[in-house]
Amino acid sequence: MFARRLPLWRSSATSKPWQLGLSLRHSWERCQAWSCRGFNTTADQGQQVDMQQNQVLEDLEMPVARRETENLFQERPETGNQYLEDALLRGYLKAHLPPKVLEEVSQDLERFGNRLLTEVKPLGWECELNPPVFRQYDAWGQRVDHIITCSAWKRMKEISAEEGLIAEAYERKYSNWSRVHQAVKLYLFSTTSGGFNCPLAMTDGAAKVIESLGIPASLKNAFDHLTSRDPKKFWTSGQWMTERRGGSDVANGTETVARKQPDGTYRLYGFKWFTSAADSDVTLTLARIADAEGHVKQGSSGLSLFFLKVRDEDKKLNNIRVQRLKDKLGTRQMATAELWLDGAEAELISAEGRGVASISNMLNISRIHNVIGAVASMRRMISLSREYALKRVVFGKLLKDHPLHMQTIARLEVQTRGAFLLLMEIARLLGLAETNMASEQDQLLLRLLVPVAKLYTGKQASATVIEAMECFGGQGYMEDTGLPVIVRDTLVLSIWEGTTNILSLDVLRSLTKSQGRAIAVFFSTVQKKIELASSTAKLEPAVRQMRDAISRLTQFVQGAGAKEAVTMELAARDFSYSLARIYAGSGKDRNDEFQTGKGLGISPRVSWLHTLRGALLIEHASRSDASAADVSAARRWCNQELCPVATEFKNSSYDAEESLMDSSLVYGSPPSTSRL
Repeated sequence: MFARRLPLWRSSATSKPWQLGLSLRHSWERCQAWSCRGFNTTADQGQQVDMQQNQVLEDLEMPVARRETENLFQERPETGNQYLEDALLRGYLKAHLPPKVLEEVSQDLERFGNRLLTEVKPLGWECELNPPVFRQYDAWGQRVDHIITCSAWKRMKEISAEEGLIAEAYERKYSNWSRVHQAVKLYLFSTTSGGFNCPLAMTDGAAKVIESLGIPASLKNAFDHLTSRDPKKFWTSGQWMTERRGGSDVANGTETVARKQPDGTYRLYGFKWFTSAADSDVTLTLARIADAEGHVKQGSSGLSLFFLKVRDEDKKLNNIRVQRLKDKLGTRQMATAELWLDGAEAELISAEGRGVASISNMLNISRIHNVIGAVASMRRMISLSREYALKRVVFGKLLKDHPLHMQTIARLEVQTRGAFLLLMEIARLLGLAETNMASEQDQLLLRLLVPVAKLYTGKQASATVIEAMECFGGQGYMEDTGLPVIVRDTLVLSIWEGTTNILSLDVLRSLTKSQGRAIAVFFSTVQKKIELASSTAKLEPAVRQMRDAISRLTQFVQGAGAKEAVTMELAARDFSYSLARIYAGSGKDRNDEFQTGKGLGISPRVSWLHTLRGALLIEHASRSDASAADVSAARRWCNQELCPVATEFKNSSYDAEESLMDSSLVYGSPPSTSRL
């Protein structure tokens, strides 16, 4: 990743070389004097610092023109096997996997970690340096619409098959733990994959949809290709939903029309405005079926789900025209295109009008992949920051010996730990659901936690990688360090598969649809987690803060139930954040009763018996072999505002009058007196 070094000093147009050298020497001496007054170093650190100082001073004595301008006075951070260096990951697996499964999975992950370091990482950087190119016409004026990807991108596809990055989840070699195994491999793969984690997300989602349909005979071949370990047979899938009116509102934004043919197939006509992984082999897409008169039904009930191959047996596009490739901020390694469907042959795979319900499995899986990418980005940037702090000398000592710098990285570490354990909890619940081992309560909790985790980790990741970028000073802003690539690729994670607000409203829908049972399960789960950890003395402050947060969240739910519907909509974002922070900070569950108001559709005194095995920060810290760092992470997590929705509710932030004032603040006009 850190392929080329940049010069540290650059002379300005107004500075003479000797003036620059004298100025730098003077500045160095002042810094040296300051560091001697204010900081202490050990003998070893002092020797290292002296060596670096002497080298710098020697270079400053030399005229600027004679210096080697490509020499940088800093060492690049080098990380090793990601699996072996991730203590939290290894601790989680040790605590949860059965011994035999743990032994085999650990061996596979250690081997995979070595492959990532020696083979995948260089390929990922090559993908960044050689983004896809669109060739619309050949030399003779014939339209070809050829999307050209580099050899490294093609090799990534082969490696994905060889490693079973999709197959692992469907072979279920380790029963319910196969999803955890797959999630961990994808987590390790993500930031070195050169963007190939995105097509894998959609491929996994397509396989999940086909499996949920019972793998009909017409889709058996496609399913086998999507889940193959053979690089020659492995297919990737797209997910073509976004059209000109936008992405999330598919009910009103989908204009693509499907016309039935005499042989029972369909021809699709429409414009897909944003198609990720446009070089994929197959795709799933939504369209409206036209009747004999050419009329279509509007709304979500008019949408059906279709499967189509992107190219025919001769590798020609399936009546698809590529309009252009998208010029994106990040994920530039992957081809994202605007496509015209001009009679593309497709197969109807859902019941007519049940397209949204059928594709929901794909969205669920791709949202989980979004969480994987978010947590992986956080971990990668912290790992690099941590290594850099062991090498970078400033103000007379290593960065790791500056307390404020260590405090900054430690705060990022706490956020990353919470996000990681939330990811593992979702993977665990998904594994139970796919092996018919999940209780009804497990399934309710999974439905609730997926949008919560996606929206929260997407925002966490953006904040974390930007803060970690700052840990490198100016080097963090340099393109060929590879750090800006991670930042850019991370920023999409709060947008793709639903923005924060869209997913916050989805959280409310999950609660309403379950008639409040999901929130009842949430509360009883968290209560038990806290109870089992309350006997650990070092966790008493965290447990106390968690109990207070749960109490305040309970009061909010009860109070919001008596308010108008707009209250919960305005509170949706803060409410989702509160669910994420409380769940990520807790441990196991218990049998409990929860009484609340009508706002979330919960009948009074709903009681649920369930036996989940939560694995979040307080529980992780309450293990007999937990480290001091585990305990500190749990305590620090609970020191933050765990229930922001209760605070804002108390401040009347969700009242209709405040909503009107929101518009006034944004547009500068007096608030309307009309009621919402």
